[in-house]
Amino acid sequence: MRILITGGSGFVGRLLCQRLHRDGHRLLVVSRTPDKARQHLPAGSDIRARVLDFSDESPEAIVNLAGEPIAGKRWGKAQKTRLVESRLTMTSELVTLCQRMPTPPGVVISGSAMGYYGDQGQNEVDEQTPPNDEFAHRLCAQWEAAAREAEHSGMRVALIRTGLVLDADGGALQKMLPPFKLGLGGRIGDGRQFMPWIHREDLVRIIEFLLERESLDGPFNASAPQPVTNAEFSRALAQHLNRPAMLPMPAPVLKLALGEMSRLLLTGADMRPRRLEGAGFTFNYPTLDEALTVILGR
Repeated sequence: MRILITGGSGFVGRLLCQRLHRDGHRLLVVSRTPDKARQHLPAGSDIRARVLDFSDESPEAIVNLAGEPIAGKRWGKAQKTRLVESRLTMTSELVTLCQRMPTPPGVVISGSAMGYYGDQGQNEVDEQTPPNDEFAHRLCAQWEAAAREAEHSGMRVALIRTGLVLDADGGALQKMLPPFKLGLGGRIGDGRQFMPWIHREDLVRIIEFLLERESLDGPFNASAPQPVTNAEFSRALAQHLNRPAMLPMPAPVLKLALGEMSRLLLTGADMRPRRLEGAGFTFNYPTLDEALTVILGR
């Protein structure tokens, strides 16, 4: 297939492009810096700066992963605007491209996140759980609504609400490893908040699964079937590194340093991939211990 990908040079996008290229698909990648992106993507990838630059290519499927990193900067008013606009602008351009095509793509797979549900405390969460209204939820809800505009052109739209993506060479784990390797890691706040997580390989497999299954649409929780609390995650990571996890980060300190963005770390959701498992998807890394063993090699 001709597959148009936004965010193709990112942490998840790089591995996705490698797998799709390996399987013989033709890659059409949107990147604001095409020359830089070529250094990370498979040879032969068609890389252009804007979505509408691909008007002549008639992609058969779209994977939309682009967006300003949500934890990149403190959530001031301007940063909140950037977080929303970076997702809505790209997604709206994809819908516009599809509307201009004589034969629209068969499927759009669009990113979302566990933040859709907001703070859920200790409640078990599936795709039907009502969200808690806060900024992270509103951001994801607007992003999903923009993607679902493609349904008006007859396209199948699947939304992936991702957990914390784990692998060795990027993402949140790369930032967590230095202090934990020094024995300076620990739980955040009281550590009772859930941290839905997923191995990067399983996330890429989910995207491939949704590309192939023509009957699947709507939201899917893209996280491992065995979520853990922050305290459990911290203990497991420390044990795999043979280090203590004795230095918790107090919630008031985090709130002072990060403001509203601290909610990303101090709250969570016990998110379960109910729809994916019901559709027959099997995780290669269902437990955190299995994931950390292969990532850390210990």
